[in-house]
Amino acid sequence: MKISRRQIMAFTLVLPAALAGCQATYRNHGYVPPDDQLAQVVVGQTKQADLQGLIGRPSAQGLLTGSAWYYVGSRWQFYGLREPREIDRQVVAISFDPSGTVTNVERFGLERGRVVVLSRRVTDTGVASLGLARQLMGNVGRVDAADILAD
Repeated sequence: MKISRRQIMAFTLVLPAALAGCQATYRNHGYVPPDDQLAQVVVGQTKQADLQGLIGRPSAQGLLTGSAWYYVGSRWQFYGLREPREIDRQVVAISFDPSGTVTNVERFGLERGRVVVLSRRVTDTGVASLGLARQLMGNVGRVDAADILAD
């Protein structure tokens, strides 16, 4: 079997494109302030009104009283025709007392499908918003387009 120049040229053009399609791509969703910005938030001193200028507005707020701000971010891996896979998820929860002063700064991560506390700065021993933070971590990425579009 003789291979023509045209076949060789087609092969050299198609092969790099096919290999490029097999390379993983990554996308970030949401926003979590970096550690250097979170270091500016001083527990017991920083006010809720100051946070917007320091680290930006949150992804979500406490449901009833606005007593906490939640920053949620995740990183997804896309590889060819495979289903996207979430490879990292973090939530930063900042709690406030009734006067609007920061009482707690926590960073949660996802490790083997379980919520883990990555860092915590608190003024008291109780963590009042852990349940909501777990709910936020558990529901990110579980929304299916078919559920939304179904009749």
